[in-house]
This record gives sequence, C-alpha cells and structure tokens, in this order.
Amino acid sequence: MKLFPFLISAALAWQIAAAPRCLRALCAPASVPSVLNLSFPVPPQNEKHEWCKNLPRPEYKTLQRVLPDETWFEIYKVAPGVFAIYEPHQAEETISYLIVGTKQGLLFDTGMGIGNIKAVVARLTSRPIVVLNSHTHDDHVGDNWQFPFVFGMNTAFTRANAKGSRGDAQAEIAKDQICVSSPNTLPKNFDPAKYSTKPWKISLVVRDGFKVNLGGRTVEIIATPGHTPDAISLIDRENGLLFTGDTYYPGEIWLYRPETNFPAYLASVMKLQQLVPQLKLVLGAHNVPVAQPEVLNKLSTATQMLIEGKIPVKSVNGDQAIYSFSDEISFRVHYPLRTVNSPPGKP
Repeated sequence: MKLFPFLISAALAWQIAAAPRCLRALCAPASVPSVLNLSFPVPPQNEKHEWCKNLPRPEYKTLQRVLPDETWFEIYKVAPGVFAIYEPHQAEETISYLIVGTKQGLLFDTGMGIGNIKAVVARLTSRPIVVLNSHTHDDHVGDNWQFPFVFGMNTAFTRANAKGSRGDAQAEIAKDQICVSSPNTLPKNFDPAKYSTKPWKISLVVRDGFKVNLGGRTVEIIATPGHTPDAISLIDRENGLLFTGDTYYPGEIWLYRPETNFPAYLASVMKLQQLVPQLKLVLGAHNVPVAQPEVLNKLSTATQMLIEGKIPVKSVNGDQAIYSFSDEISFRVHYPLRTVNSPPGKP
C-alpha cells in the first residue's frame, strides 16, 4: 500500500472521507483515507445513504429470525443446524454461517470484527468451534483472532492477510459505510479509532477436498479460486447445501481487485454449476443468504458472456465498470475488461 508523498489539508481530507467508496449494491472507487491510513469517528446517521435506504431487504421476511435482541447482527436459521449471521448495518452486508453438528460446529467466516461474533456463536451452540474462511478479505476474517482453531488454505494470499490490516478496516467504517437506526446499534465497546483487522494464526493448512466431520454431518472444501487465490466453497452433500462465499452472492459480484483471476473464476463457476443436481440451497456471503441452485446455471452463462464481451457495460467509473446480466447477477470489474489470457492484475 503506497502512501502519497504529500500532506492533505484537513478540509480536503474531510471531502474525500465524505465521498462514497465501494458497496456491494452501489459502488464507487475506494476512498483516499483508506490509502492514507486515516480514521474518522463514525458520525451520527441523520441521513440514510442510498444502499441503506433499501433495507431491510424483503427476502428476510420469509426467514426464521433467532436471537432478535442482538443489535449489530441479525441471525436467521436457514436450514436445520445452519445459522446465517448477517451484518446489515455495514455496507458490505456480510453474511457468516454457523453449521452445527452433534460434536462440533464450523463457522464459515467471522465477519467484519465490528460486533463480537464469538459471543453470538456461544449463544447458538455450546459445542467447540472451528473457523474456516471462504476467503481472507477483511470483511470475512474480522473475528478470526478470537478463535483457537482456524483452518486456512496454503496460499501466500492467506498468509499475508493473516497478519491483519488497518487501512482496509478503516475504509469499512468511512462516513458512507455505516447505517444505524440509533447509536445503540453500534456495539458498546466498539472504538472506531482503534478498529483494525487483528492478526490471527492458521492452526491447520487445508486443501481442496478436505472434509470436516462435525458429527452427524460432514462438510467438504471445494477450491474455487478466482475472486481471490484462496477462495473456497463449502458443500454439505447429505443435506444439499452449498456455501459459495464471494464466488456467488445476489447482487454485484466484485471481480476488479488485483488478486482477481478471470480464468480461475470461470473454471470455479463451471465447477459449481456441475453440482446443481445435488443441491437444495445455495448460500452466498453477502446481501441475502439463500438462493435456488438454478442460479448457478445463470451465473455460468453470465460469466462466459462477460468474458466473451457479450454483456454491454452498464456504467464506468474510472478504472471500474459494472456489467449487468440480470437483477440478481451483475459484475464489478476492471475497465477495460481483462481478457481470459491476462494474468492477475493485468488488463
């Protein structure tokens, strides 16, 4: 991360802080404060930002909510022994999943690290917990540090992110990133000035095909690189559940960062598409937790059309563009679009 070789005036810094940065539903380029490692207190939310106006999402009305007294998280039972732990008050709208067996539970991602997901998990089960991340972007590993057993893929990207970060975390609490109905929505002990992604330890290196026996149910890792080098999906074959991380979620799928690899992403999507006949539910990591398996067929078609240049660009903002295939599938990519033969980070 490069620092600018000059100082920015206080007035200019505030203007930059007020500018929008990328949201899963409504995006703009990343803000300069994240590059400069500046932090700003979370302001009172007197006016809702555009993404915030769309909440609550109507899809949640059909889901079974549990622990309704939680303020930062919303928790939904989406299948027997499976809980979606949703963070609706931050623009990423990250969703982590607790999968509970008779012997232990697996936490698939640990969220932003703004609220205490470990305390939530303790309310949902007394069984020991192992953590596995869909990938290691900061919005999925925020509370990894709180757990003694964290499994990780054998990639340099994973090891680098396990060291933690401050700049990316601070960008997540910029002025336009937090949507709260009252000051009590934010966790009592949350200090914006000190917010960072804390380092964590990888207790076991895992790989494609690795299985975790939770007691009465087994989940299996499917390597799905592309969004990041360490991206994985998780399948519970017996119950027909596929947890897709950021390889699929309803909304704008981010494929513009330097670590994105288009050929790998396409191969991963096609791999998941082959599983459709075995599935009952697809569970993504942002916005809405449940989708029907047929969405993977649409995702495969959309991804191939995107790479072949058959989807018209919807909008361009600097070096980023949005390509919309349908209401449920769109892509935020580098502009101009990287070709299939381009290495990661190259147009």
